[in-house]
Amino acid sequence: MHDNRSTTEARLRRVLEERIRPAVHPLSVPLDVTVWDAPGEPVTVAEGLAAERSPVEVGAAWGPPWGTSWFTVSGQVPQEWAGRTVEALLDLGFNDASPGFQCEGLVYRPDGSPVKGLNPRNQWVRIAARAEGGEEVLLHIEASANPVILGGGRPFRPTGMGERGTAGSEPQYRLARMDLAVLDTTVWELLQDLEVLGQLMAELPLEAPRRWEILRAVERSLDALDLSDIGGTADRARGELRTVLTAPADASAHRISAVGHAHIDSAWLWPLRETVRKVARTTASMTALLEDDPDFVYAMSQAQQYAWIKEHRPEVYARVKKAVAEGRFVPVGSMWVESDTNMPGSEALARQFVHGKRFFLDEFGIETEEVWLPDTFGYSAALPQLVRQAGARWFLTQKISWSRTNAFPHHTFRWEGLDGTRVFTHFPPIDTYNAELSGRELAHAVRNFREKGAATRSLAPTGWGDGGGGTTREMLARARRLADLEGSPRVVFEKPSAFFAKAEAEYPQAPVWVGELYLELHRGTLTSQARTKQGNRRNEHLLREAELWSATAAVRSGHPYPYEELDRIWKAVLLLQFHDILPGSSIAWVHREAEERHAALTVELAGLIDRAQQALAGEGTTELVFNAAPHTRGGVPAGGAAPAIEPGGPATSVRPRDGGGFTLDNGLLRVAVDGRGLVVSVHDPAADRETLAPGAAANLLQLHQDLPAMWDAWDVDHYYRNTVTDLTDAVLVEPADGAVRVVREFGASRVEQWIALPVGERRVEFTTEVDWHETEKFLKAAFPLDLHTDRIAAETQFGHLHRPTHTNTSWDAAKFEACAHRFVHLEEPGWGVALVNDSTYGYDVTRTVRPADTGTTTTVRLSLLRAPRFPDPHTDQGRHLFRHALIPGAAVEDAVREGYRLNLPERRCAGGDAPVVPLVAVDDDAVVVTAVKLADDGSGDVVVRLYESRGGRARTLLRPGFPIAAAHHCDLLERPTGPAVGGQDGIVLTLRPFEIVTLRLPRAH
Repeated sequence: MHDNRSTTEARLRRVLEERIRPAVHPLSVPLDVTVWDAPGEPVTVAEGLAAERSPVEVGAAWGPPWGTSWFTVSGQVPQEWAGRTVEALLDLGFNDASPGFQCEGLVYRPDGSPVKGLNPRNQWVRIAARAEGGEEVLLHIEASANPVILGGGRPFRPTGMGERGTAGSEPQYRLARMDLAVLDTTVWELLQDLEVLGQLMAELPLEAPRRWEILRAVERSLDALDLSDIGGTADRARGELRTVLTAPADASAHRISAVGHAHIDSAWLWPLRETVRKVARTTASMTALLEDDPDFVYAMSQAQQYAWIKEHRPEVYARVKKAVAEGRFVPVGSMWVESDTNMPGSEALARQFVHGKRFFLDEFGIETEEVWLPDTFGYSAALPQLVRQAGARWFLTQKISWSRTNAFPHHTFRWEGLDGTRVFTHFPPIDTYNAELSGRELAHAVRNFREKGAATRSLAPTGWGDGGGGTTREMLARARRLADLEGSPRVVFEKPSAFFAKAEAEYPQAPVWVGELYLELHRGTLTSQARTKQGNRRNEHLLREAELWSATAAVRSGHPYPYEELDRIWKAVLLLQFHDILPGSSIAWVHREAEERHAALTVELAGLIDRAQQALAGEGTTELVFNAAPHTRGGVPAGGAAPAIEPGGPATSVRPRDGGGFTLDNGLLRVAVDGRGLVVSVHDPAADRETLAPGAAANLLQLHQDLPAMWDAWDVDHYYRNTVTDLTDAVLVEPADGAVRVVREFGASRVEQWIALPVGERRVEFTTEVDWHETEKFLKAAFPLDLHTDRIAAETQFGHLHRPTHTNTSWDAAKFEACAHRFVHLEEPGWGVALVNDSTYGYDVTRTVRPADTGTTTTVRLSLLRAPRFPDPHTDQGRHLFRHALIPGAAVEDAVREGYRLNLPERRCAGGDAPVVPLVAVDDDAVVVTAVKLADDGSGDVVVRLYESRGGRARTLLRPGFPIAAAHHCDLLERPTGPAVGGQDGIVLTLRPFEIVTLRLPRAH
């Protein structure tokens, strides 16, 4: 029996490839082809269509990297094809790489209207379903010569293809086929029949009767086929399969909701400008497919991508809007882009929902309820609350299936976030967001589904993705056959909302997962491409300031509020938080542009801030200090300004130290820096306690080899710790302006540091300038602390979460590199230490036992720089500036405060001597205001967002600094949800741990 089975399977494969597939298009004639190669960047459709062409032959080379060629194909349908289905077969020279990772094209009619996209799995264009013969054919193709960057036998080798200036100019592709052809629909249907049955048969158990029923039917079908007359005998061969194709599925068969999908990375191995065209190609193809198949449903996320085609391809967008109105092209996601969720700041992650949801409401009148993030590298514990406060109900991802250490225990569950909010969540057990509905994928989904016996449904995002492409007609043909087929799960195309509603209804007691969804992979993305991350952090805080001071100036002095500018800048920053931009995993072109865009936005935001502060300061020569941080600082209230007062307390002394080095002392802390330039003591006189572990040195720069097994820019593998070089040799250690300056050189790089104790402050500040020229190295800054604790608090959006300092379980051990925003905090009861930063995200923490088991040392290390060579071979080369601070004796509220202070330095402006009264004030430091702005609808209402920051209960009185007409609670989109308690004298707020509250305050006139 085994030989019979294997022989039949081998026979089927050969007949499919050598006889049936070629017979799908049995007749063909060549098309005439002309071409125009666009110089430089892509041109408009009108310009591309109008350009003068030159003749070109099939086989001709074309396409320098990132170039665009406009082909025109023309011909005539032969008279003898009358009554046949006719297609153009347009192969641009596609290779073995997947759709979206090589050349691709968009086909236009002579009038400039789009037809569909071209890629390796979608090379056909329908000319006539039933030709009359003699029809003239004229089509234009906008062909993009995107290079293959990820592929081949060594997919992670460094390449210059990721930047126009280093990619070269040699053509990469050769035109392969430009023909008119007859489509034999019966042969095509036979091909789909046999593929579905062959794939199903291969997945059934050897002893299953159903497997043998299919095998015998396939044998009969192949026997009925005349190999020299496939077209003439295809219908007879199909007849032998009808019985097995119509056998219904078992009543208990798993149900799969297929959703048409093309996960399109907004940038990755291609620049942003190319994504605009990828979206146009894919949406043109998908709207055409929707017209052909009434059962098809297609879903697309990322409001930014809709906005791109609205702006750049309005004719494609018109088709999208029509399909959305019909309910079959489904906006999902609820976010501006499929953002990283580890690193965006609190307001930025909230604004992803604000701008995404609002776009779908404004454009389509649709309240999206699904948050769709299949490919993001881990999911913040702040998300459930944001999902619900944005008016969404459900969450979907796929990426956790990529975890390398622990298998996540659920596929359908309720996810509980920081504050206790829960959201119904699904991980498709098919383990891909680019499903083809193959037999192997479907069988895996059934075997893999962890909710068996309690739930019966899962979802399958179906279509070519990452670089776009979408669902194919072959996938739809499979779904039709798999709708009710014995031995297979039932497959039906439907909206994500339909799946979620049914899944939630059938599983009311779904299990609960508490806390972040940590991806046990791609940990290097917390550090790669430091400039991209620094630009993001800088502009997030500048946006806070621009909104705060502009709103304050608008209320106080009638200064025009920059609605349009802020809207545009927010969207630009949100785009650059896409999950392959902010994480640093894109080509050089993407990160060069990100750095340039962030720099330009910084200048623009600085201008908005300056103008607002000048309006508030008025005329005069008094120096005013503006404090945008959410806590009082140096006598200046949060969100206000006051005349400058010099800090009190003794000046910081810098004295030579016995044995070399220097001691810094400001009366609140005493810091010893040895002759190597390392910090060997940080003494807290108030607690009479040493911060550092005995015999240890802090601010120790450590260099590791860093060559992950794969995914260079993405991954830091655990074995990187096996080798380390401590950078203890100093070129120079000297006093400098009340600080200690240290210079080190290593490899081809140089580090210059300043260690300082500010007057009147209980913090040690470190300013580190690195001229970085290493490759495949990882640079960390270590702080060994005399603390015994089994957990660390790491800031995330709207709060902090605890992670272990130990490796008790495989789940604990897998978190050997994790994310923190502005601070990490460790404490023993009554005394703690905070380490704050201005621009880094990755950190690690370890515990070691001191000699003779005399206690433990807890070492926290900040991740500063990496140097991967793929996909950008020159990642982070050049100069970088980092600022961080160590705060001994800190409680978690001190960590919160110091983190904001470091990232929101005070600003000074000359003006009158009257202070600027904050628009709002709270009377509990546990309550942190994250945004003060005017409402986006232009009403002039003041919107305030705040949260409880300690992880406990808080009760505060929020006092408006202006007359208010009312006070409303509202959702993230500033839509009122109910009245707030209180009035003109203050609004009483009671917050649960890490609760976010948004208030809308109409002004009294």
